[in-house]
Amino acid sequence: MIRFAPIVTFDEQRLVVRCRGDEDRSTQSLRRAPLSRALMASGSVTVHMAELAFADSSLMLDLTMLARRLRKGGRELTVRDPQPQILRLIELVGLHRLPGVVVESVGAPDGRWALTAQDIRPSPVG
Repeated sequence: MIRFAPIVTFDEQRLVVRCRGDEDRSTQSLRRAPLSRALMASGSVTVHMAELAFADSSLMLDLTMLARRLRKGGRELTVRDPQPQILRLIELVGLHRLPGVVVESVGAPDGRWALTAQDIRPSPVG
């Protein structure tokens, strides 16, 4: 049996979900455990997307559910550094408009991407 490296992981110390590679419906079952652990976290959660090359709406739906449940507990979901094509998907599905969701992006201030400065804020360097 071939084992592949997980493409969605959760760091319980930093409260960071890291998405890498390609995420779609075929990988949905593999992200359930990390997202479930993120839900049990004691604080707000950050989803780091710098290494995510492709995603479909199934990932956005899972993140929407995570954001809603975190918000019920008074916590926030921060989406950090999505690539332009992922940022476009975030805009299409409206993830950035949900209460308790913040999208941070290194490229936000220069207006290269479709979302406005009110929708996303600059990512802290580091």
